[in-house]
Amino acid sequence: MFCYQCEQTYRSGDAVGCATQRGNCGKDTTTADLQDLLVHAAKGLAQYAKRARALGAPDREADAFILHALFTTLTNVNFNAARFVGLLQEAARLRDAARARYEAAARAAGQEPETLANAAATWQPAPDQNGLLRQAAGVGVDAGIDSVGADVTGLRSLLLYGIKGVCAYAHHAHVLGQDREDVFAGIERALDFLAQDPADVPALLDEALALGTLNLSVMEMLDAANTGAFGAQQPTAVRVRPIQGKAILVSGHDLGDLAALLEQTRDSGIQVYTHGEMLPAHAYPKLKAYPHLAGNYGGAWQDQQLDFANFPGPILMTSNCIIEPLPAYRQRIFTTGPVGWPGVRHLESHQFAPLIQAAKALPGFKADEPGKTITVGFGRHAVLGVAGAVIEAVKSGAIRHFFLVGGCDGAAPGRDYYSDFATQAPRDTVVLTLGCTKYRFNQHDFGDIGGIPRLLDIGQCNDAYSAIRIATALAEAFECGVNELPLSLVVSWFEQKAAAVLLTLLALGIRNIRLGPTLPAFLTPNLVQVLVERFGLKPIGEAHADIREALRLEAA
Repeated sequence: MFCYQCEQTYRSGDAVGCATQRGNCGKDTTTADLQDLLVHAAKGLAQYAKRARALGAPDREADAFILHALFTTLTNVNFNAARFVGLLQEAARLRDAARARYEAAARAAGQEPETLANAAATWQPAPDQNGLLRQAAGVGVDAGIDSVGADVTGLRSLLLYGIKGVCAYAHHAHVLGQDREDVFAGIERALDFLAQDPADVPALLDEALALGTLNLSVMEMLDAANTGAFGAQQPTAVRVRPIQGKAILVSGHDLGDLAALLEQTRDSGIQVYTHGEMLPAHAYPKLKAYPHLAGNYGGAWQDQQLDFANFPGPILMTSNCIIEPLPAYRQRIFTTGPVGWPGVRHLESHQFAPLIQAAKALPGFKADEPGKTITVGFGRHAVLGVAGAVIEAVKSGAIRHFFLVGGCDGAAPGRDYYSDFATQAPRDTVVLTLGCTKYRFNQHDFGDIGGIPRLLDIGQCNDAYSAIRIATALAEAFECGVNELPLSLVVSWFEQKAAAVLLTLLALGIRNIRLGPTLPAFLTPNLVQVLVERFGLKPIGEAHADIREALRLEAA
């Protein structure tokens, strides 16, 4: 086992990466190694799917599988080794079918099919788990580091983790019925590139930026999927204290799962609460129209063990962010989609009857708690709808600066920086936020500037496209580039979706991003220096000092 894909990676002196029997995320070495092998298998599948597509024979089943398979390998998604054995068998079946599809298309076009001899294209699954683990030994993320060096390995990792993030976002859109051929083609091309074991640093950097551009299209597609299914976000006050009655808690990111559950619990007397990154669901008109979408419970994903233990009903974990379920709630947590944990009941295809039965059997909340609300729903439609007032406030000097303070939260030390930064931002500045970092400060009273709230919650990390659209619209209004706006990006990263978003920001040419609480372990000092010189990427410092520097640079 060797893994350094997330911010909680083990670090001690020169030793970097989780390489013991258990990663800091709770992933054991068996699961970690099977995930590495699944990535290897996906590369082989993508190579043939790419070539079949080029000949007019795309394979939609292979496309969807790649999205789902790579999503399962993200941090805090699937810890069930048995599920990966099945995924590996499926990957081999689909790879063989894609090869046959490609060869038939080539011959139909009068071409001799290309013979792919690399390890990913020719891999055949071992008959049992022990055999698969032996195969995994040579395909980890650090494979070949002795020959190509840490810089090349780090860039390969950056590209791979970006691909994982792209696949996760694309999967969210896919389950809502939104797909784009250029997205499937771009993912296949990136995996095919990695399968060739590239060692050219400039080529790897170019490919990473191309992936960032692809991710912009993916986030646009996901935005269209969410707004098309549920309407454009609207500013909405969300109750953050429970009310009396039976209850279900939904965590993760998947709005489609929440919508299906709301429909199945209509008129049942069961209240449905959101948790973590599901909070923005309350801003979508078609979701908040359900009166039993009762509010939000708890905080960010890393608080779930306490939140879930105290919740008096069952929990549904969708998409990513699961951590080891405690005995206090292990028998009442369910997973769905790409999520998995050994011994936890998994529900397929929105078959939520066992979850609903559990809610009816469990006590629920005994009484209403005192009411308290926070406001969400400042996606691009809401913010751009009042763009005129925002622009005038900037021109008049009422709004001096915008700070985007957002991204993934986590339990590692140093993340108080983000709450300090947001709450210390001067009264004539506006704080935009998205992702679960906002839980560190979203109950703080920021007030407003001429009726414009000083805290604008744009939504999930999945809503990064909204933030980009807001920034580009303001730049157009002021006839300048995004880098010339009175705007600073202060980003908290944790996992591979964040890697994809970072690549998008870099591909757009956005400079001087502050990233923390630590820089990714797969970025070597040499690679960090390249990003500093080329994009002005900066590690976070002290909140008050970083605020002063941002305002000083603007004044200059």
